[in-house]
Amino acid sequence: MKLDVKNINNYTKQLKISVKWDDLKSDYESEFDKFKSNYTPPGGRKGKVFGRDLELFKKNYGTAIEANFAEKSLNEYYQKAIQEKKLNPINQAQVSNLDFLKLINWIKNLKKSLNKSQRNVAKQIILELTKRVQFIIDVGLAYLSLNRSSKTLSGGESQRIRLATQIGTQLTNVLYILDEPSIGLHQKDNLQLIRSLKKLRDIGNSVIVVEHDKEMMEQSDFIFDLGPGAGNQGGEIVCSGNYKTITKKKYTTSEFLNGKRKIKIPKIRRKGNGKFLNIKGARGNNLKNIDLEIPLGLFCCITGVSGSGKSTLINETLYPILNKYFFRGEKEPLAYTSISGLENIDKVIAVDQSPIGRTPRSNAVTYTGVFSDIRKLFSNLPDAKIRGYNPGRFSFNVVGGRCEGCKGGGKKIIEMNFLPDVEVHCKECNGKRYNRESLEIRFKGKSIADVLSLTIDQAVNFFDKIPSIYQKIKTLQDVGLGYITLGQSATTLSGGEAQRIKLASELSKKNTGNTFYMLDEPTTGLHFEDIEVLLDVIKRIVDQGNTVLVIEHNLDVIKVSDYIIDIGKEGGERGGFVVANGSPEQVIQSKNSYTAKFLKKELN
Repeated sequence: MKLDVKNINNYTKQLKISVKWDDLKSDYESEFDKFKSNYTPPGGRKGKVFGRDLELFKKNYGTAIEANFAEKSLNEYYQKAIQEKKLNPINQAQVSNLDFLKLINWIKNLKKSLNKSQRNVAKQIILELTKRVQFIIDVGLAYLSLNRSSKTLSGGESQRIRLATQIGTQLTNVLYILDEPSIGLHQKDNLQLIRSLKKLRDIGNSVIVVEHDKEMMEQSDFIFDLGPGAGNQGGEIVCSGNYKTITKKKYTTSEFLNGKRKIKIPKIRRKGNGKFLNIKGARGNNLKNIDLEIPLGLFCCITGVSGSGKSTLINETLYPILNKYFFRGEKEPLAYTSISGLENIDKVIAVDQSPIGRTPRSNAVTYTGVFSDIRKLFSNLPDAKIRGYNPGRFSFNVVGGRCEGCKGGGKKIIEMNFLPDVEVHCKECNGKRYNRESLEIRFKGKSIADVLSLTIDQAVNFFDKIPSIYQKIKTLQDVGLGYITLGQSATTLSGGEAQRIKLASELSKKNTGNTFYMLDEPTTGLHFEDIEVLLDVIKRIVDQGNTVLVIEHNLDVIKVSDYIIDIGKEGGERGGFVVANGSPEQVIQSKNSYTAKFLKKELN
C-alpha cells in the first residue's frame, strides 16, 4: 500500500471521528528518534519523514501530529491507528478483543452508526452497557478485555470485578467485607478503587476493608487497629478512631503513619558487579518488542501500572527462559528474539504467593524439610531406640505412630448434607495427631506434638544446640514468621506468609553468590513493620552477591531498591514499553512515568 492522497482520503471516510494523536504520544515517543533515523519514505531520503505524506495526513485529520512511530514501517503504523479508532460496525469477536477503555468509546459512539429506529431500541441497552463498563474502569481494570479468561486473573483482579458488579447492583443497607482489595494495584489505580468504595458507602452501604495501604487508611471514616503483635501476641484492639485519632497514639501503626518511624532510604545505592542479563525483542501479550537490560548483583524493581506487562515480561517470558536453561523446565516462554548473560548466574529461584500446600497436613516445617530432622532427632532418643522406633514413627502421615481415630489429622470431618463439612477435635488424641505410645517419647520434656505446638520464636531457643534444625528455623524467624507455630496448617497461611516460607526455605540452603531471585509482590498482606523485616532479608541476599528482582507497587520497597525498570505507560494495549529505568533518583526525572510521579514524593 502506497501512502498517497487517495489512500488517505479513503481512511478519512472510514473514520467517523478525528484521531487525537496526543493520546498516542506517550506510547510511541520513546521509539520515534530510532524510527526517524532509519525510515526511508517512497521516493524520499533516509530519515526524512516530515514530508508531503505526513502533511496531507495531518491536514485530513485536523489534529496536531506528535510524530510518534513504534512500528516497523509508516504503513503499519497508519493501519494500527485506523484499527484502534475505527467506528464502523464490527462483529462480536472483534468487540470481545477490545479492552474496557476502547470498549466504552465504541459503545458511546455506537449511536452514530445506527438509524433512528435502531437508536430507539438500543437506547436503554447502551445506557446500561456504559454504566457497567464504567464500573470496571473505576476499579482500575480498564486494561482487561472482555474475552480475558478468568483463570488468568489475579486474586486482586477477581475481587475488584466482584466489587464492580456490586456497585452496579445499586443495593443499599448491605455490609461489604473486602480483604485487601488494593493487592496488585499501582498507586494511580488505587485512587480509583478508593473512589469506588466511597460510592458504595454513599448510596447507603457499610464497607469493611482489611488493609495495610496508607492511602486507604487516610481516606477511611473509622479504623480498628489489631495487635499489638502477631500470632499469640496479637488479638487485641490496640486503637480505634478516625485517621487523625490513630496518628496521635503511640504504637507501631501510628508511628509509621505519622512519620516517626519510616523505612529509611539508603544513602548509597549499590553499583552491582558490572554484569548484565539482556533480553531482546520481548513481544508476548501486550509487550512492544522491548529490550531489557537487568544489572546483576543489585536489588531491582519492576514497576508500572496494573496491566502494563510486568508479569508478562518477568513471569511469562524471563522466568521460563531461565527455568528451561538451568532446570530443563517444560513451560515455553512467550515470544522474544534473544537472551544473553546467562553465564553470569548459576541458578534462578522464583518465589511466588501460591500455597505451600493445599491440605491441612502441610505446614512450614514439612515444606522447609526441618520436620525430617526433628523426627530423626526423636528416633535417636534412648527411649525411642529401646522401643525400636524409626523416624517414620513420628510422622502424622504414617500408620503406627499416628492416631488412627483421625488418621493423624488432629480433627475429624463430619460430612453434612447441603451444608459445609464440619471439623471437630479428635476425642481419641485430643487434637495431638499421635497415639499414646508416640507421645511418651520426649525431648527436653516435650513430646513430638508439643514441639509442633511451639511458635517459631520458641523453637529457635528450644533447638539452639542442634545446628541442623536451628539453622532452618532461624531463617523462618529472620523473615518475620516468629509468631506462627511449627505445625500450623498451610491452609491457614496468607499468600504473603507462604511466600516468606518459600524464601526462608531457599535462604537455609547453601549460598552460591550468583543466584537470581524473582519475587512477585512480596509485600502483599504485610504491615509496615513486616516490610522492614522483609527488606532486611533482601538486603542480606543482595549483599552476598546475588540478584533480587521484584515486581512491586509498594513505594517503601521501590524507594530502597538499587535499580528500577518501569513498564507502561498505561495498562493493556497502551502499555508494554520500558518507560524509564535507572536508580530511583534517575527514574523520578521521567515525565512519562506514573511511578516517577508518586516516587518523587517519597524521595523528597
